[in-house]
This record gives sequence, structure tokens and C-alpha cells, in this order.
Amino acid sequence: MNGSPALRTDRYELTMVDAALRAGTHERECVFEAFARRLPATRRYGIVAGTGRLLELIDQFRFGDDELDWLREAAVVDAATLDWLADYRFRGTIHGYQEGEVYFPGSPLLVVDAPFAEGVVLETLILSVLNYDSAVASAAARMVSAAGGRPLAEMGSRRANEHAAVTAARAAFIAGFSATSNLEAGRHWGVPTMGTAAHAFTLLHDSEEDAFRAQVDALGPGTTLLVDTFDVHAAIELAVKVAGPELGAVRLDSGDLPPLVKEVRTHLDSLGAVNTKITVTNDLDEYTIAALAASPVDSYGVGTAVVTGSGSPASGMVYKLVAHRNEAGAWIPVAKNSEGKRGVGGRKRPARRLDASGRAVAEVIHVEKPQGTDVGSADTGGDARGAAAGDAAPERELLVPLVVDGIVDQRYTGPRGTALAREHRAASVAELPPVAFRLGRGDPVLPTLYE
Repeated sequence: MNGSPALRTDRYELTMVDAALRAGTHERECVFEAFARRLPATRRYGIVAGTGRLLELIDQFRFGDDELDWLREAAVVDAATLDWLADYRFRGTIHGYQEGEVYFPGSPLLVVDAPFAEGVVLETLILSVLNYDSAVASAAARMVSAAGGRPLAEMGSRRANEHAAVTAARAAFIAGFSATSNLEAGRHWGVPTMGTAAHAFTLLHDSEEDAFRAQVDALGPGTTLLVDTFDVHAAIELAVKVAGPELGAVRLDSGDLPPLVKEVRTHLDSLGAVNTKITVTNDLDEYTIAALAASPVDSYGVGTAVVTGSGSPASGMVYKLVAHRNEAGAWIPVAKNSEGKRGVGGRKRPARRLDASGRAVAEVIHVEKPQGTDVGSADTGGDARGAAAGDAAPERELLVPLVVDGIVDQRYTGPRGTALAREHRAASVAELPPVAFRLGRGDPVLPTLYE
């Protein structure tokens, strides 16, 4: 899907613009927020991912002749709105959590300052990027924790659509995966790539030995040989015979992995291949990775579970108007008040509260309180509770400027932005208490406090 991302949106974004133009309210200054009301089941924290990708898309968000012609033919909006869309480019300001940051329920991950029409038209794009990428990154982060320092490779391209495959590889890398099998993720985002051969390569040849020889001739003895096409132990004998004791690695893609890995390690050692690594694949997730913690596995390859968010393929984020200027020029906090979806109106300044050792203890959302308006009276949900007055614990500010007056901060885009997000994820996760890394069900590891 090439070209402008302008129509990767829901119809009602444009019909709202159309109606606001008619009413003369389209230029009211507004504050929008993207946030999650709750974390997916079993998650104790989330990881923000997709920001760098989103910034590139916002920079490209234009309604060209093709998009405008289709909207005209489909009678989606009237002629005046088409004229407005023809001149559209985002000129507002966006602050957000730095990509790779840990987040919790209520965290304003993105704060958009713009006239109503200019900000609302980005809603679907923002949510489609952040919801998927953050779901993948949050699942991947759990796998990284379960792996205990052993490297993981993302190899789920065949389990996602061709566009999601690339974005999932990027999100998993930000969350701590070491490499991906997806070449486009390597080209566009600078993610290291890996991969050698599938079972088809073995089956192509007259014998397993011939297949191993062909691969070693092409890639050298440091390659990884797939040894479970027929008989694992017979294949290990052949692999060491062909490549020698300096064979780089063997890969296991089937079987009862915990006992099989131990047998393979013993077998390799008996043949003098003591430095040959063992990598396992076979539909892994965070739970099977944790179950292999005591096994002599050297690395993991994860496919389906990571690209589908390990059971939570969307992060549940929403994009809401939280404040706007009225006709008199005063800022008015606004929030949805329906059952189960009550929000907190007003501009917010989030911070991570730390203890004396630098360990995170709370997500603190400071809510602006316009004079004469009690924005603190809104229902903040079950996870929100006030902090003690006079609490002087140190706090780390969480919002950074991403777009200023329509100009995207290019530090957060492309391969450089992806590498920066990966570094930031490592630093932010390091602040969390150890209970955050338990795989069992539990509440968010930090409370969200509104002040």
C-alpha cells in the first residue's frame, strides 16, 4: 500500500471535519490525548512503540488528487471540505512519551495541540499505529525478560500481513529482540537481519548430508544447520562431520524441547562441538521460553506469538478530546462520562515518581486546573488515587516534543530513531521493580496517581 496515508482512516473523521466546518467550530484550539484505559490481560506494564513510524506518516499525511477525486466520487464530504483537505498538512504540536518508554493505564502517551479539524483527522492513524506496535513491543518485552539475557530473533513475517510484518519486526527490536528475519525491516529501520535455511532446502537435495554441504559451502562452517527434518541425532552427526567441530549452531524446530535440548547439548559436546550453539524455534511464547530457562538453549526464534501480541493484538488505546478553548478564549476541560469509560479532562503533565534508589514507584499525572474549574473531580477509575500532600519524591518528566508547529523532530524517525527507542526501552524497564517481570496475572506494577 503506497502513496499518502491520508485515507488510512475512518469515514467519520472526515464527516466530523465536514460538520465542524459548517458549524464554524473547526478552528477551535484543542488538546487531544492518546492513552490506554487499562493494560491487556496479564500485562503489568506496557511499552510504547510506533512513534517513529507515526511521525513519518504524519509528515506524509496529505490529500492529493487521487484521494480528493475518490472522496468527491464517493460523496463523503462537500466541496468546501474538499478544498480544506486539499490544503491540509499538520501544523500543530505533539508531545509524547519517548518511544520505548514504559506506560500504564491513563498515561497520556501522545498529547496533540491543534485546531479541532487538524487534530481529529489524525485519530485513526495514531491509534492504528500505536495500538499494534505497542502490543507487539509489550509482548516482546515479556519474552525478553523470560529469556534472561539470551538473544531472541523475530521471525513472524509469515504470520502477519506484509505491512504488519515489517512493523512487528521493528517493535520487537525496540523491545529487546536482537534481530529479525524480515529484510524490509532491516532496510528501512536498520534492524539486524538473520536467517539461513528452511526444511525445503534439506528436502531439495538427494540427502541431508548434501544439503548441509551445500549450505556450509555457501555460508561457511559458522552457519546454523537445521537438524530436525528427519532424525535429530543422525543430523547432528552429519552436521559436525560436514562443518567440523566449529559448526556455528544447530536449530531445533520441533519436539519436546526441554529434554531434547539437553540431549543435543550432550551429543554436540561428545563430538567436540563444545562451542556450537543451540537455537530453538517451534511456536515459542513467553511461557515456553520461561520453561526453557534451565535448558542449555543459546538463543530463540519467535514467530506467531510476537507478531500477534501473544494473545493481545491491540493495546486498547483511545484518542480523546480533553480540552478546548471556548468562544470567550477560556480553556475548558472536557471528558467522556459514560459508564466504564469515564475520563479525566484537562491538559496533563505525566511523570514517573522514583524512590531514593531510582526505582519507579508510581505514574503521576499532573492535571492542569483552570481557575474556577474543578477538573480533579472526574472519576479516575480504580487504579487512580491521590498522593500525599507535600510528597517531595523525585519525578522524571515523561513528555518530549515530537512535532513543533508542524515540524517533525527527525531524531525520532528512521534507523536512528529506532535505535534510540531501543536504548530508551532498556533504561525505562530498568527502573521497574522485579515484580513487573512476573508472567502470571496481576495488576499494573505501578499505580496511576492523578494530582
